[in-house]
Amino acid sequence: MYAKVIVDIAHSQVDRVFEYSCPENTQAGCRVKVPFGGRVIEGFVIAVSQTPSFAAEKIKPVTSLYDELPALVPECFALMESIAQRYRVPKAASLRLFLPSEMRLGKVNEVFEKRIRLCGDISLIGKAAKKQAEAAQLLSTGDTDFTSLCNKCGRVAVNALIEKGVAEVYKVKRNRTPMSGGGEGFEKRILTPAQKAALDYIERSDKRVQLIHGVTGSGKTEIYLNIIAEQLRRGKTAIFLVPEISLTPQMLSQLRARFGSEAAIMHSGLSAGERFDEWWRLRSGEAKIAIGARSAIFAPLENIGAIIIDEEHDSSYRSETAPRYSTVDIATLRAEYNDCKLILGSATPSVESYIAATEGRYGLVTLTERINGKPMPEIIIADMRKEIKRGNVSNLSRALREELEKTLSSGNQAIIFLNRRGYSQTVICADCGYVAKCENCDVSLTYHSEENCLKCHYCGAKYRMLSACPDCGGKHLRYSGTGTQRVVAEIKELFPSARVIRMDNDTVSGKDGHYKILKSFSEKQADILVGTQMIAKGHDFPSVTLVGILDADMSLHFSDYRSGERTFQLITQVAGRSGRAGSKGKVVLQTYSPENYILRYAISYDYKGFFENEVKMRKAALFPPYSLICRVMVVADKDESALEALKKVYLAIEEIRKSDSDEFIFLNKMHSPIKKIQNKVRYQVLARLKSDKYLKDIYDIAVGASNADALVYVEENPVNLS
Repeated sequence: MYAKVIVDIAHSQVDRVFEYSCPENTQAGCRVKVPFGGRVIEGFVIAVSQTPSFAAEKIKPVTSLYDELPALVPECFALMESIAQRYRVPKAASLRLFLPSEMRLGKVNEVFEKRIRLCGDISLIGKAAKKQAEAAQLLSTGDTDFTSLCNKCGRVAVNALIEKGVAEVYKVKRNRTPMSGGGEGFEKRILTPAQKAALDYIERSDKRVQLIHGVTGSGKTEIYLNIIAEQLRRGKTAIFLVPEISLTPQMLSQLRARFGSEAAIMHSGLSAGERFDEWWRLRSGEAKIAIGARSAIFAPLENIGAIIIDEEHDSSYRSETAPRYSTVDIATLRAEYNDCKLILGSATPSVESYIAATEGRYGLVTLTERINGKPMPEIIIADMRKEIKRGNVSNLSRALREELEKTLSSGNQAIIFLNRRGYSQTVICADCGYVAKCENCDVSLTYHSEENCLKCHYCGAKYRMLSACPDCGGKHLRYSGTGTQRVVAEIKELFPSARVIRMDNDTVSGKDGHYKILKSFSEKQADILVGTQMIAKGHDFPSVTLVGILDADMSLHFSDYRSGERTFQLITQVAGRSGRAGSKGKVVLQTYSPENYILRYAISYDYKGFFENEVKMRKAALFPPYSLICRVMVVADKDESALEALKKVYLAIEEIRKSDSDEFIFLNKMHSPIKKIQNKVRYQVLARLKSDKYLKDIYDIAVGASNADALVYVEENPVNLS
């Protein structure tokens, strides 16, 4: 037998198939160890054959075989080719996406539990052997854990039973189950007419991709669960994606309540062992539903019946490391391979998805009302310019303070959203204007009061809090901007009896950090939840009747063509956390730009109005999807290396532009807005193109310019232009 192997080295020089002789039980999809370049490394078998491609005596044998059941399903190889070609990465880099990283590196294995059971005649136990008799009596009710039996009856007695053939030891695999709680008290919900109509439309539609545009609280999740239930009934599997790890515990709980152990969770917040076991449960067919964030799109499932992407508009569905894939693109490939439906859901669909739906490329389901018939929460505008004129310099407007007081007195809960963490955004010297910046990154440091230190949110570096300005020696240091810590401090000062918890990257620690905070809040162990984007979407807290949005217009002022879209989405999503059960909800939206048209659309929940206006603007300015923004990033340790690669890239693209100038709307080279991150300098070539006609060429140019001294890569319509 001969195996076609791709070695696990993500480099273009070895990006091809190698051949090895292999054992008879080798199958496509197995992982193997093979001799390569004087060492033994891991590889992936993509095919096997009875005959070699060249002289058998020149073919080296496989060193060892990892898997009895192939780790990679046949679909992986079709996707491998598509991903490698689309994003210009080696095939090994594509295949790595389908395996937990610790599994690839051999750092995690299955865990087995040692158990013992009766297997022979208990009359062989002597009358004087009381401990042996006691152990046999315990085993007569059923098998048990070997160690616990030894602790109760003594290892000598237990070993004696084994030697006499009265008992035998065997091993069983023990799954490390993440977030094992949840799933209690599920009651099957009766579908509303709108939900039934949505399910019927999706089932009958001939469109591969379906977009569910439903207001927050309109019952999209119940539609998803019914779609999954139908696919399981047909003997198929399903993938269910959510944008944030913080959303998976709540969704997993609902899936377990409905489907029990058939639901498996996949995300980077799990321990290596948990991720390994959940992955194998899916691969072996023990679990049939994969739920997780972006990486769960590569779940090792076969015969997929439905792929669901909730909050499809979210930027976290775009990978920012190689391969820089779009989850929707990968999901589309998997849906085509499995001949199944791809369901995209959102209260605020991306402009690109909604255009596809209105043009008939996607099916469109619209849910305009909440399932409980309750109105959308009233949004109250708080003009922070007027607050300052009144002498209110706190972060909470008078309207928000009053509404918080009403909410607390009525026994309800509130969420305060702020898109920052820490105590203050920056520390500034009032005498000379010095701003405390990270030594490794071209970004300002954030003050964290609990640790009394300055932190960089890009590289994680910590610095002592300044006692004086390092430039001029001045003592007049002030804080600019507001973080979640400061907001919590203000709320506690205003409402001393209120129980306040904070949820951001600084308070969420450990794999269950998100779950513990959200569980505590859902069980009403706190009155007010203050947090960043991780509390903005997907959560359902029946007692939340008030949402406060601080600095609602902050994201409007980013130099990004999507800034208006993101602001509308964020406000709508956060507002949707209020009034989801019995009581009417309220939202206090604090802004310095109350007249902005984006806020007007958001206040009235007018997605269609926002969409029509946004499309007109993008068409007129030729922004995506009416063009393609292509950014080639150059990252290096030294300025000279970066500039050399930058020049090579720019001149090559400039040659294309000269030959077809009509295809280019814009082309230039420059420093990246953040010039340095983690001590690496950053440059970019920014191009705006009328189509993807030259995209392949630009990828090839980037691959050719990348070397040991400079990393060069391409971003298409990047979600973050900093």
